[in-house]
Amino acid sequence: MEEFKGVYPVLVTPMNEDGSIDWEGFAENIEYYIGEGVDGLAINGSTGEFVSLTKDERFKAVEVAVKQVNGRLPLIVGTAAETTADAIEYTRQAEEAGADGALLINSYYAHPKEEEIYQHFKAVAKAVSFPVMIYNNPSTSGVDISVETILQVGRDVGNITHIKESSGEIRKVRDISRQGKGFIKTFCGADDMVLESFLVGAVGWISVAGNIAPRTAKELFASFEAGDLEKAWEAYDRLLPLCNFLEGSGKYVQIVKRAMELKGLAGGPPRKPRLGLTGEEEERLTRHMQELGELKVTQ
Repeated sequence: MEEFKGVYPVLVTPMNEDGSIDWEGFAENIEYYIGEGVDGLAINGSTGEFVSLTKDERFKAVEVAVKQVNGRLPLIVGTAAETTADAIEYTRQAEEAGADGALLINSYYAHPKEEEIYQHFKAVAKAVSFPVMIYNNPSTSGVDISVETILQVGRDVGNITHIKESSGEIRKVRDISRQGKGFIKTFCGADDMVLESFLVGAVGWISVAGNIAPRTAKELFASFEAGDLEKAWEAYDRLLPLCNFLEGSGKYVQIVKRAMELKGLAGGPPRKPRLGLTGEEEERLTRHMQELGELKVTQ
């Protein structure tokens, strides 16, 4: 099984002005992050607008990413779907295309009960052999999965190896990390509590902020791994204003896409109903990027 750890930016799906996907830009963005030294990549997640993509587009994104990564670092593919059957199809396609793992959330409209979530995760994971990272994000799915359900499905299904924990509840990160030792590992999914998550046992971070400031995100993790907490806190203090902006904005897709453009990379517009940034939001983004050294200060 692939050992996932470290900083994994969850990439945008860059688009042209007509709403079509910029596949060349997508591949170039992947190459950029590999060059920045991140530990892995995630695609077809919420930041990648997976709910706005067609099945064919999601499949092609996997194929393009696998080809571009070419085994140089782990690639995790979001395979979420409203039904178990569809989630199995997306997850099988990711495995067959050559991805290293899947990121799987529960149904996000039906508000399933704990047993339904357990059976969903179990059925999807058992349909493949590569690692599956399950995902708890109550703000998106409307359900806060219990620690007990997360631990039980991790115990029962051998290739459910990780959980992306995005509830914002540090006690949950702690309890899963400590009680799940030996069978499930925790990734932070809340950008504004990442160092806290590392301190209570998380081994990695699927990061939105890592799109914008990958080197600072990597510095934070590497400093923590080296036991240099002072340096880790310094990096976190620099990154946290951007993290707070992303978490509180409701526009993380638009923020990252615009940041990519400001960095000279592929971003483009989001698909509607999402709209672009206001002037005030763009000014705030620009300021954060300048403070992080990701954008030159203009006189």
